[in-house]
Parts: sequence; structure tokens; C-alpha cells
Amino acid sequence: MNEHIDRRAFVSKAWKGGVALIGLAGAWTSWDLLRPRRGPGGGEVRTVAADVVPEGGVVEVTAARAYLTRVGDEIVAISEKCPHLGCRVPFCEQSGQFECPCHGSVFNRLGEYREGPTPRGMDRHPVRIEDGVIFVDTARVEAGPDRGAPETIDEPPAGPSCAGEH
Repeated sequence: MNEHIDRRAFVSKAWKGGVALIGLAGAWTSWDLLRPRRGPGGGEVRTVAADVVPEGGVVEVTAARAYLTRVGDEIVAISEKCPHLGCRVPFCEQSGQFECPCHGSVFNRLGEYREGPTPRGMDRHPVRIEDGVIFVDTARVEAGPDRGAPETIDEPPAGPSCAGEH
């Protein structure tokens, strides 16, 4: 076992070993970035007290990546992602609508389709209320209302669009 290795063979093996380690590190990093996660935004999220969500208003819940709105006694959790290409859709206080900044889709306060290239209304998450606190299950996504479905609420735009063109 007293094998003698010359310098050229040692450098060659060290070089190959280094390249293999770099390849392994790259594969590990790629997997870590691309693997599915169930961290924040991937389970039941405790949000706000139910009485914080006003009738006719919208409350953003950053931890759930969702919005809460109330229609009568029902509280609805709406995903902040546009069903068209996944852009974050902000709520425009001026118009009282969700307005996608990427391609101009517009949704009413319940996330129902109004205009634009989106295939449907904004997706929703199941909600439960326990001891007056709203929990949003962000691991479950319910497809938004069909594009041709009639709107549940009759609320025309409250004012000018935040994007300036709707």
C-alpha cells in the first residue's frame, strides 16, 4: 500500500475531484431552489380578528399572501396571485377593484372577473373562524369563478383606476 503517485497524477485527480464537488454543489443548490415548499404561504395561517374585516372593504394579509373581504356574514379569502400569469394583484382603494399591473386584468372586490386576459376570477382559499379569529388555509386553493359567471355583488368602480386606463 506504499504506492507512489507523481505530481501530474495528483493534480489531475485533485482537479477532477474539485470539478465533481462543484457539480454536486450546483445540483444541490438547484434542488434547494426548485423543490416545492410548505413554508410561509403553505398551510393554515392565523390572520386577523373577524371584526377587523369591514363590510365592503378589503384587508390585506401579507403572511397568507391573500386578501380578506366580507359579504354579509361571509368572509372570503382571495389569493393575491393573478390567474393569468401569477403576478401579485393589488387592491385599488380608489376604484374598489383588484387591478393586475402586468396585463391589465380587473376583478371586483370578491375577485370576480371584470376585464382583461385572465382566464377566470382570482383564486380563493378556505377560511375558518375560531374564537373570533380568521384562519386561512393557503395550502388549499379553490379556482376562481368562471370568466363568464355573473358577478355576485353589484358594485361599479368607486372611482378612477389606479393604473389609469380601466
